[in-house]
Parts: sequence; C-alpha cells; structure tokens
Amino acid sequence: TWKWVVGPMFLYLCERLVRFWRSQQKVVITKVVIHPFKTIELQMMKKGFKMEVGQYIFVKCPAVSKLEWHPFTLTSAPEEDYFSIHVRIVGDWTEGLFNACGCDKQEFQEAWKLPKIAVDGPFGTASEDVFSYETVMLVGAGIGVTPFASVLKSVWYKYCHDATNLKLKKIYFYWLCRDTHAFEWFADLLQSLEAQMQERNNAEFLSYNIYLTGWDETQVT
Repeated sequence: TWKWVVGPMFLYLCERLVRFWRSQQKVVITKVVIHPFKTIELQMMKKGFKMEVGQYIFVKCPAVSKLEWHPFTLTSAPEEDYFSIHVRIVGDWTEGLFNACGCDKQEFQEAWKLPKIAVDGPFGTASEDVFSYETVMLVGAGIGVTPFASVLKSVWYKYCHDATNLKLKKIYFYWLCRDTHAFEWFADLLQSLEAQMQERNNAEFLSYNIYLTGWDETQVT
C-alpha cells in the first residue's frame, strides 16, 4: 500500500515547498488606511505579483503569530500598481495586526516601522466572465461583497482607458447586509463610481441596490 501513499505525499511536499518559497519573497506595505468601524486597508507590493479580479491571498504577520495564515480577498484591481486587502478587526489576530501597524495610536507610522508581512497566492478562480457580456448582475451578501470591489474597480479602469472596446454596457449590483457600517469603505466606493459615471454622462452604467436586514433609523442619511 505504500505505493499509493508515496505519490500524494510527494505532491503535498512539492506544494509545501512552493508555498514556502513564495511566502519568503519580500512584501512591502506601501500604505495603511484606517476606515471607520475598525477596518484597515493594507496596500502592498511584491515583485512578480500578478492577480485577477475575484482572487484571494493568505497573509501571515510574524509579529502577531509565526504560524497563523489567514485568507483575505483582494480588493484592488489588476490595473493598479499595488494589491490591497481590507481587514475588519474582529479577533485576536486581526487586533494584533491592527496594533502592529500602529493604528491603535492613530498617528503616522514610518514605513520601516511597519510589520513584515508574508503573502501566499493569489488563489481562486478569476471572475473575468463579467467582461464577456453586455449586461451583468452581481449579487453579494455581507462580507461576501469584498470580491466585487476588485471587479468594479477593474471595470472602471477598463471603461476609462478603452470604453469603445468594452463589451460591458450595464451593471446591476445587489448587496444584502445587516448594516453598512462595517463596510462603509465599500459604500464609499459605490458612491465614487456612481459620481464618476455621472461626470462622463453615463449614469445608467451602474445601478446598485442595498438591502439592509438590520435596519434602524440611525442609518438614515
């Protein structure tokens, strides 16, 4: 029976070696953005890093834990010169990352003081199909909305740089969430895209609807 074990074990060891090699490549945190409701955005650069919309990465911060890897959806677009993730502070590890980045002090942190980050990935199937149709409908719920940040940003870049050759003409976006407080950064992105489309006299390009399952009167603006 050992013959049936050797093959899978060899493949597993190869995968672990590749993952270890990728995790050792230098990652530079270029910017840390503090969003409302204890959410931070990490903008990073890594030599040779290539991504597509809708993918995710694994992140390790040795200053917080030398062993723990956590998955995060990429929220940047492939057209940008950096890649980014949004991290909501909801546990010990994310709280440690928040503090390691100096966000608890609410003051400017010099680049050399930022913690070292290891990144493995990206993984996941790219959501490139959205560019193959004239009309698309995107539906996200709760934290599952984060991949659409990358999709919508990429659509915007493609629209600005080569609108005549962009097959996509209309996006219907539906977002279901308990409240928008924890994802205020995403709501801001939607409003920004809407405003920019209006400036280009194409306000009908993006139509979005937000459904709140935990509605209260304080959310009325």
